[in-house]
Amino acid sequence: MSNVSSKYRILFAGGGTGGHLFPAIAVANEIKSIQADVNILFVGTKKKLESDVVPRAGYEFKSIWISGFSRKLTLKNLSIIVKIIVSVLQSFIICLKFKPQIAIGTGAYVSGPILWAASFLGSKIMLLEQNNYPGLTNRMLANRADEIHLSFESSKKYFRKKDNLFVTGNPIRTSTKLNDKILSKEKFGLKPNLNTILILGGSLGARNLNLAVVKNMDRILALGLQIIWQTGKYYYDEYKIYNSNNLKIFPFIDDMLAAYSAADLIVARAGATTIAEISSLGLPAIFIPSDNVTDDHQYKNAKALVDENAAELIRDKEAVNLIYYKIFELLNDRNKLSLFSNNIKKFAKAEAAKVIAERALNLIKERN
Repeated sequence: MSNVSSKYRILFAGGGTGGHLFPAIAVANEIKSIQADVNILFVGTKKKLESDVVPRAGYEFKSIWISGFSRKLTLKNLSIIVKIIVSVLQSFIICLKFKPQIAIGTGAYVSGPILWAASFLGSKIMLLEQNNYPGLTNRMLANRADEIHLSFESSKKYFRKKDNLFVTGNPIRTSTKLNDKILSKEKFGLKPNLNTILILGGSLGARNLNLAVVKNMDRILALGLQIIWQTGKYYYDEYKIYNSNNLKIFPFIDDMLAAYSAADLIVARAGATTIAEISSLGLPAIFIPSDNVTDDHQYKNAKALVDENAAELIRDKEAVNLIYYKIFELLNDRNKLSLFSNNIKKFAKAEAAKVIAERALNLIKERN
């Protein structure tokens, strides 16, 4: 554990998926740019992407033994009770050693034990909620929170207490300015003169979206296109055999700004973080929301964009049949691509990370 002599000591809890992790990293990066004398610790789980991504981002990482509940009655849930008890004990040990002045949670189940322990020991608590329908962990921690930062105005109705709610937007990890398109394409080994599609199957993977790509890749490539495809780590081994000159496949893309900059069109899930990044960059997109999420919040996120002529939407079960036709239609309609690019910018809150970072530092000053 790092020494605790820094003026500011900030703990982040979150992970499991990129949607819960990357907003935390975006805020941490902004805090470091504002305040040099800061010690930042991330807490997550060993088996999820945070154990790899956080150290690569340059931050200290500690893990606890927590895992999520199954929505069905299974024997696995009995073992989770033991994990929760152990995780709470681990969380107290981490907080007693690190002495965080503020703990910031992004809503994943790993946030529960560590933020509860931090709150019990006197830390300020801040919650970040990316989705329209708040997750269970954030709803359970709401009464302990000093501030809750939302991405959607409509999320307010799910919280009983209103005076600590702020509609700040979803912090993004990328710049709000694209890099040179030709250089970005060359970085991925692609031709500078061909239209490029960036397909994002999520940090872990998206079964139906990935299947739609496999079933249609020959027809898509026959249009004279090239593809950057993030399969997610669960699917990479299965699909890496399709790697070719015009199809670059990755389990996970670290330099997302380069990938976005190379793209003429995005095909992606409709997670809040992905939407926030695409909106801030003004990129045309086809969203294929996951059906396996609480309250169908990805569909609601994407539908809000479609209603403002800011994106295209395909339901998950229709992806295999429609993905080729939607790509063909959009790339042959420059006016619609331009319309989407302009309209999606209306949903951007580019300053979210900076605002949240400043609020976090101010909470520490109030505490001291």
